[in-house]
Amino acid sequence: MSAITVNSAMSLKSNTLNIATDEYGLLTDLYQLTMGACYVREGCDRKRASFELFVRRLPEGFGYLIAMGLSQAVEYLQNLHFTSQQIEALQATGIFANSERRFWELLRNFHFEGDLWAVPEGTAMFANEPFLRIEAPLWQAQLVETYLLNTINYQTLIATRAARMRDAAGDRITLLEFGTRRAFSPQASLWAARASLAAGMNATSNVLAALKLDRKPSGTMAHALVMALNATEGSEAQAFSAFHQVFPNSPLLIDTFDTIAAARNLAEKVKSGEMQVKGVRIDSGDIAAVSKEVRSLLPDAAIFASGDIDEAEILRLKALEAPIDGYGIGTKLVTGAPVNGVYKLVEIDNIPVSKKSSEKQSIAGRKQIWRSFENGTIAGDRLTHISEVPQPNEQPLLKLIIHNGELLKSLDDLEAIAQRTRNSVKSLAQTVRSITSPISIPVRISTILQE
Repeated sequence: MSAITVNSAMSLKSNTLNIATDEYGLLTDLYQLTMGACYVREGCDRKRASFELFVRRLPEGFGYLIAMGLSQAVEYLQNLHFTSQQIEALQATGIFANSERRFWELLRNFHFEGDLWAVPEGTAMFANEPFLRIEAPLWQAQLVETYLLNTINYQTLIATRAARMRDAAGDRITLLEFGTRRAFSPQASLWAARASLAAGMNATSNVLAALKLDRKPSGTMAHALVMALNATEGSEAQAFSAFHQVFPNSPLLIDTFDTIAAARNLAEKVKSGEMQVKGVRIDSGDIAAVSKEVRSLLPDAAIFASGDIDEAEILRLKALEAPIDGYGIGTKLVTGAPVNGVYKLVEIDNIPVSKKSSEKQSIAGRKQIWRSFENGTIAGDRLTHISEVPQPNEQPLLKLIIHNGELLKSLDDLEAIAQRTRNSVKSLAQTVRSITSPISIPVRISTILQE
């Protein structure tokens, strides 16, 4: 499809690009709207259609994915609408000059009236398994593609990385999300914080995200404070003392100048009774060696490590027996190779359809995922048509969340999702959980579905 550009001035012009709920209708790719107008012209806009969101391949180095973002998908579907001003702005572009009047009436009266099937957040998933399915009038099911892919793809990436980090660190270690400044946008930083907490991390430094999620934000201090107070008040020790007086329970960042010298000076103050150091953070250098020396000087202080930490680095430090009590994780958590989820039409007007493009095939028909366990470990998944019955000891993963536009029950809170995430990871074989060379679980496709 060739690119379509908008040259005319629009009444919605603004330098502020923050997203409001009232703007969900326009937060989509243009072709979702142009296709909708075409469906109206052809008289097929109301035909019942089913689209499924899945990944064809896992990101390199991943043996599984953790489904995340359903809460935001539901919130979007429940609030999606078009205002009169937005409709006028679309009309002013001239792009829709040949569209029928009924197209504008559909936008003006829009409310999502379809069904949403989805796997619960925190569920381990594999290639070609639907994270969700939309069953709705064709033009509505088409319209929601862009936003659903955005929230599911990104939060699933963050949740999977957080789950891998938790798996590498174990349950005892504190994991803090420090990724706001590295996330791909302010909006993404909120989603990253949520997905991290829902996948088992203990806290986030993002104040807005923490308070919106009814959590206490967590953080330490920056090198700037140490440098500023060292320059103006004469010493690093003075900087530590000043911060400690206001925040006595917060870890002190001790690697601005000389990490060991800073730890030694703090140890002397602890010994004299002048201070009680609850924790310290190391952000650079040979963390394994330095943390051991710091532990010998400050045996009662928790040691936090930060600075490009990922799951492989956590495993390396564990192997070296570094006495780390917690990690602050940013860049390697909120960025990385994307989860390349796709959203494909699988059925229209009760007719199964599929895409046959080379290396981009899709499987026709509405589906269910059946999962079986053996001694608490996932034995395998079976992908079937929704009409098929389960085999013994199989459990369905896709659940009906919204029916005819109405939410059927309240969604899980973060604690429940985090527990499901941890249980999901623990139910995977070690070969699947491997950080360095994972082997994913192949999904069996039923004979009926293949045919």
